[in-house]
Amino acid sequence: MEIKGSRLKNASRRKFLQQLALWGGGSVLAGGAVLSALHYEHKKKGAPHIKEIAEHKHQLKLNKEALTELQRRGREGIPGKRWVWVIDLAKCKNARRCMTACQQAHHLRPEQSHMNVLVMQASEHTPAYYMPKPCQHCDNPPCVSVCPVDATFKRQDGVVLIDNQRCIGCRFCIAACPYNARMFNWIEPLYAKEDANMEYNVELNLPQRKGTITKCLMSADRLREGKLPYCVSACPNGVYWFGDENEDVVTNGTTHETMRLSELLEKNGAYQLMPELGTKPRVYYLPPKDRSMPVKESDKKVASEYVHHFES
Repeated sequence: MEIKGSRLKNASRRKFLQQLALWGGGSVLAGGAVLSALHYEHKKKGAPHIKEIAEHKHQLKLNKEALTELQRRGREGIPGKRWVWVIDLAKCKNARRCMTACQQAHHLRPEQSHMNVLVMQASEHTPAYYMPKPCQHCDNPPCVSVCPVDATFKRQDGVVLIDNQRCIGCRFCIAACPYNARMFNWIEPLYAKEDANMEYNVELNLPQRKGTITKCLMSADRLREGKLPYCVSACPNGVYWFGDENEDVVTNGTTHETMRLSELLEKNGAYQLMPELGTKPRVYYLPPKDRSMPVKESDKKVASEYVHHFES
């Protein structure tokens, strides 16, 4: 009776975690709850469902023969590279051409964006500014840690990708991401019929697939061709710098100027988003000083409302 009761409790706990993940929808509270619960379950000895998931994930990692050539190449990345992004907040005018270029490249719906341009304001007495926010491509990515089927992974060149041929739609990665950088394909993709016969390309995440995750890919397909990311090339205002940390070199997507990464970061007081979380982002921000264009009045109002909401 005691063993049977224990099994019932384990089953109830699994059901609760599954429902919590479904309800979470990417919220911070749900993400923390799911992660805490999973860590607790992992620490317990003799939990058969955790052992089953762990063994299955291990088998998927080792089964390279099951991968297509595009999947295998996409997981290996580009040898010798460590890609890095620098975003100059002083230059962003909310043109949103970065968003449009990304949507077109990845066949996203109008309401879907891998790159979001937010209007931000630190406090009531500081000015508002625009902030592009892609996936941070963390070196210690929580999304990778919680994926039970090895569908999301970190490459040696710094890029975090999603293989939607392996994704089971559990959305644990959405709940785990503190940057809200992932989306779930609830409905059929925009070009589902047109892309139906396309061979799946991990680095482009096409064709998109209903019931799976989509996210910023750092334009991995362009990097393989020696080109700058779609968003970086599309920006008309010099917001984006992109390059190789190993070479200590970055290039501006608008002016095509090249300079030392270390010099750019040091001279401009660069920072990362929420470094206290230990995620180790590969995206740096330059503060919005000496901005080339003020924020629109309508956007200032939105930013001010958020500030008052959080300070009240």
